[in-house]
Amino acid sequence: MIAVVLALVTACAGHPRPSAAATTTSPPSPAKSAIPSARATPSARPTTSATSPPAAVGISGRYRVGERQLTFVEPPHTGPTGESLGQRTLATAVWYPLAGSHPVAGPLPLIVFAPGFMMCSGPYSSLLQAWASAGYVVAAVNFPRTNCHLGAAAWEPDLVNQPRDMTYALSRMLALSAQPNDSFYGLINRHEVAAAGQSDGGDTVAALAANGCCTDHRVTAVAVLSGAEWPPMPGRYFPDGVSETPPMLFVQGSADTINPPWTSIQLYRADEARARYYLDLLGADHLIPYTGTNSVERLVARVTLAFFNRYVLGQAGALATMTREGNISGAAALVSGGEPPP
Repeated sequence: MIAVVLALVTACAGHPRPSAAATTTSPPSPAKSAIPSARATPSARPTTSATSPPAAVGISGRYRVGERQLTFVEPPHTGPTGESLGQRTLATAVWYPLAGSHPVAGPLPLIVFAPGFMMCSGPYSSLLQAWASAGYVVAAVNFPRTNCHLGAAAWEPDLVNQPRDMTYALSRMLALSAQPNDSFYGLINRHEVAAAGQSDGGDTVAALAANGCCTDHRVTAVAVLSGAEWPPMPGRYFPDGVSETPPMLFVQGSADTINPPWTSIQLYRADEARARYYLDLLGADHLIPYTGTNSVERLVARVTLAFFNRYVLGQAGALATMTREGNISGAAALVSGGEPPP
């Protein structure tokens, strides 16, 4: 037990993180770039009528959740620092809402998720499934050189290449949704895309949203969970001002010693957009708010869901929910628009 505790407290950005159990993906056959796991739904979705009502999205627990394991093979390319990169294998876990034994009829919003250093999607599954149970498709990318299976071989400087991995995985998810013979056919709304990430994964999606090196303008809202600016990342953060930055939510534990609060505050202050929020989790550490099942994780799930409902789906009333759920005496405080956290 002592070893387990010590492993957990050495996690995330800039420091060693715990190896964690997560579902794994078998390598794809040469002819395929994505393979469903045994838990995937059948290979073809039933045809739906053009008059079928759209899925109701935005309420946690509304849907049962299915899971599919995919492997995307990213072709060789030049990285943002000019490095020539070989083929990159992106094991991607996808959670999605179910109607019977099939995915709910789309199109549905998509959230792409980035785990922390030496982490995989498994420890975050309660949070990710909460989003999926509300009607979102959630795709978590396990990065090729920083995932939980690598142990001492994990190489954190590869973080500079992870925003491109997220962009590629996003493109492949949209491509699957456009393939008539795939179980995800018609599932995803390409105009309703969000990104989220924790620790080094938070660094990754912060760059995806706000660094000139790596911006993906298809992303309409971003949640940075205990993230930071990554100094080796080429380009400049928030280079284009308000008009180019999507709404962003920065979530931070006040007792985090891995990515201390100033790292999230730095991002929050640098963001000049009006739609920017800082959720201060009072007394929380680096991992507890996002992993396992606990009261702080459930609070984060509620606030992030309300954030996505507001800025991905355009639900105006979600802002009141976000404000209510983010201000809990003794547990959390939510500020916005540059207002400093208490």
